[in-house]
Amino acid sequence: MKLRNIATVQMGYSFRSRLETTAGGDVAVIQMKDLADDNTVDCNNLAKIELDSLKKHHLTQHNDLIFRSRGHTLTAAILLSDPGRAVVAAPLLRIRVTKLDRILPAYLNWYLRQQDAQIYLTSRAKGTAQKMISKQTLDGLEVALPPLPIQAQIVTLAKLATHEQHLLHTLASKRKQYISTLMMQLAKGFRI
Repeated sequence: MKLRNIATVQMGYSFRSRLETTAGGDVAVIQMKDLADDNTVDCNNLAKIELDSLKKHHLTQHNDLIFRSRGHTLTAAILLSDPGRAVVAAPLLRIRVTKLDRILPAYLNWYLRQQDAQIYLTSRAKGTAQKMISKQTLDGLEVALPPLPIQAQIVTLAKLATHEQHLLHTLASKRKQYISTLMMQLAKGFRI
């Protein structure tokens, strides 16, 4: 099913000038720097601004996906925590699932990182130095839709696989450190 049939894609809010942050700002701004490596939105240090002309449809919601429409990484991050009144800054795109009875937002977030989606996106990216994905391109993405329980299982399995990779990386790093320490002790004449 095409993405446009299960979600809406909206361009990020376009600011006319540089963001002027204020401590007492009433609107948080989600920027590229707020998209974490684990494909979630880090809401801990969002810039706060004062914005009078904000329309309700610009505000983010829990489980919105924030898509990186420019650069080499064409993936999304899911908004798991509530940032309060917040907008997405352009050139990011906001994806909001409209058919929750057909697709889980976390599944769509996972799906956008998969080979089929990445081939589609990279083959339609515009630009030479800076690749860009348009709203129309994203709208046309074909999304595989297994039943919701299968989607939930895929999301759980993906989280477990990511956790496993993190543990393996940590284990390899500690093993390398341990072996290096042993070799240094041998080099200095210590017995093991």
